[in-house]
Amino acid sequence: MDPVKVGLVGCGNISSIYFQNCQSFPILKLVACADLIPERAQAKAQEFGVEARSVEGILTDPEIEVVLNLTIPRAHAEVALQALEAGKSAYNEKPLAITREDGRQMLELASARGVRVGCAPDTFLGAGIQTCRKLIDDGWIGEPVAATAFMTCHGHESWHPDPEFYYKVGGGPMFDMGPYYLTALVSLLGPVRRVTGEARITFPERVITSRPKYGTVIEVDVPTHVAGVLEFASGAIGTIITSFDVWHAELPRIEIYGSEGTLSVPDPNCFGGPVRLRRAEADAWSEIPLSHGYSENSRGLGVADMAYGLRSGRPHRASGELAYHVLDIMHAFHDAAREGRHVTLESTCTRPAPLPMGLQPWTLDP
Repeated sequence: MDPVKVGLVGCGNISSIYFQNCQSFPILKLVACADLIPERAQAKAQEFGVEARSVEGILTDPEIEVVLNLTIPRAHAEVALQALEAGKSAYNEKPLAITREDGRQMLELASARGVRVGCAPDTFLGAGIQTCRKLIDDGWIGEPVAATAFMTCHGHESWHPDPEFYYKVGGGPMFDMGPYYLTALVSLLGPVRRVTGEARITFPERVITSRPKYGTVIEVDVPTHVAGVLEFASGAIGTIITSFDVWHAELPRIEIYGSEGTLSVPDPNCFGGPVRLRRAEADAWSEIPLSHGYSENSRGLGVADMAYGLRSGRPHRASGELAYHVLDIMHAFHDAAREGRHVTLESTCTRPAPLPMGLQPWTLDP
């Protein structure tokens, strides 16, 4: 199977793990990178043995089939739409876009051009959540009845070198971390039909205490505590909290409650475990051995899966359809909180297929 040639746009902090892992999958051949700061692209190109180019140089290369878009969130749509217009598939870092309109435009343009859209997170393809998926599908907790998901912290201004964008449009705890939790829930329980929610800004100003912007005051423009209720199409009911307003908490990441037991799902921002199960009659929790591979940091897994799809014609799992549904859910929480109502979602998606068991390392199809 001929490898799919990839051009990477956006050489920030997250790019190193993508460079590393994309060079480990035989289905991928990462050939070039670009960044608005040319020196940054040059440094990554030298480190990983690829060619530094302009964005235009990547978009006009007829051999590059996929643009891996690791730009900042507000640039996701612009870069992806340029790639799609050029007849290339686009794989975005999360979220898919800032607005629903941009997300829909991507999907429509990809369909018109006969190319694909993919999007992080791909952590749901890791060993931890794939093991949970198998346990649910095999009936270990019976019929899924409900789920809870919690992401709580006190924001990023104490450690991140440039945290302002976390508190501007396109940021906030729901758009920053919600994609991990919601993608995991949709992977495990299927699409969502309706949501409601409440949201608030607790601290209208944040003071940066990290370097190099120590002492800078951030005006907060987006809700920093978002609580939502999800009605899944399957009938299960979900509860989610994402917050930058919590100093300390003792909450699980995700739990799935079934008619025959409870499943404790590992951190959806990671690929591995632990996975814990407690069936109705059990007097203690049991840690379940991971049934699948990719327990290490495997960012890029979704890109490789899309490349396999391009070669074989099968659907890819970290799809634009899935990412748009998650984007729609996140906006719907904010809409519901602002307008005081339930929001019935216009979008849906196909529940991504589980990964096969027993795959060889750095492969995704048997």
